[in-house]
Amino acid sequence: MSDKAADAALQALDNLKIELPSWGFANTGTRFGKFIQPAAATTIEEKFSDAAQVHAYTGACPTLALHVQWDLPAGLQDANAVAKLSEKFGVRAGSINPNIFQNQEYKFGSAANPNAAIRRMAIDHILQCVAIAHTLGSRDISPWFADGSNYPGTQNMRKRIGYFEEGLKEIHQALKPGQRLLVEYKPFEPAFYHTDIADWGMAFLFAKQAGPQAFVLVDTGHHYQAQNIEQIVAWLLHHQMIGGFHFNDRRYADDDLTLGSIDPYQIFRIFHEIRMFEWESGKTADIAYMVDQSHNLKGKIEAMIQTVCTAQELYARAAMVDYPRLADLQQKCSLVDAEEALRGAFWHDTRPIVREWRKARGLPEDPLEAFRASGYLERITRERHGKNMSAGASYA
Repeated sequence: MSDKAADAALQALDNLKIELPSWGFANTGTRFGKFIQPAAATTIEEKFSDAAQVHAYTGACPTLALHVQWDLPAGLQDANAVAKLSEKFGVRAGSINPNIFQNQEYKFGSAANPNAAIRRMAIDHILQCVAIAHTLGSRDISPWFADGSNYPGTQNMRKRIGYFEEGLKEIHQALKPGQRLLVEYKPFEPAFYHTDIADWGMAFLFAKQAGPQAFVLVDTGHHYQAQNIEQIVAWLLHHQMIGGFHFNDRRYADDDLTLGSIDPYQIFRIFHEIRMFEWESGKTADIAYMVDQSHNLKGKIEAMIQTVCTAQELYARAAMVDYPRLADLQQKCSLVDAEEALRGAFWHDTRPIVREWRKARGLPEDPLEAFRASGYLERITRERHGKNMSAGASYA
């Protein structure tokens, strides 16, 4: 490993910030139920406290994504309390996530519902989220729409496209300077015949229609099997339309698995596309990286630490690619040598570099081990056990 490659990895780690999801610290589950964890967070203060642990040991997670219906049920009235928690725990409020999929009214959709009153309800909720984001100093508003249908002929797909265009434009008009609207897509679930925003192309068109502050959000679990996600990333980078990521991994569909647990090479390839774009363009891609995992079996905080550490190791590998050499090999169509230039970086063990980076910044070299030795998990298990084991716990 050359000193130049190691320096590039260390510098890259300084720039990698990963947002944590508030719901990832709470008791959530599958369509079939959930397994209660006695240490799971039951309040927004406990979520901030747990997120602060991950940030303290990894040094890479300064923001916490909030889900309005779960974290700010009173809307703007809760914003001041959240701001105080942010100050108390040293973790800022991150992206603001509307909930337009849980209410009974959204049975036939939210922004694309045939009922104009329900469409109004959904848009008004997102507009409230824009106001909350402004109050908390949050840049990104990240709605995920579950809208779609399950049976042929039951919905007018073209009309629903128009409803979405109209609604997203109205939301965009409410954005403050510097704010962004991130449009997420998903091919199926809960709708299994058609989903209104089913792929990156639909999200791209909706974002372009909405306005210049709208971008596409890529969830690594929201794709069909074997889809080339890094090619999607390349297209969005080329058109300057990528706004953020939701990080997770999957074996079959949106499985909510720990980042890199199934296909670390895919995550590396995504990071590589971003790093090569930055090398070619000479500018940093303005991409919000966020974890979107809520573990039903793994310990919540340990899974988050494990995820962040994996992301750092894979990002450092991408930073070690010799891009001038790779670009030359690509231009010459030297296929084997070009592939080996990429694979060679992937096979580097970057854990020593990441440990060096942490040590230089006064962080524990092994975040997971340090967290386990802190006694925090044992303490919150005692304090939260009763609340978590009682009936009627919230979804998140």
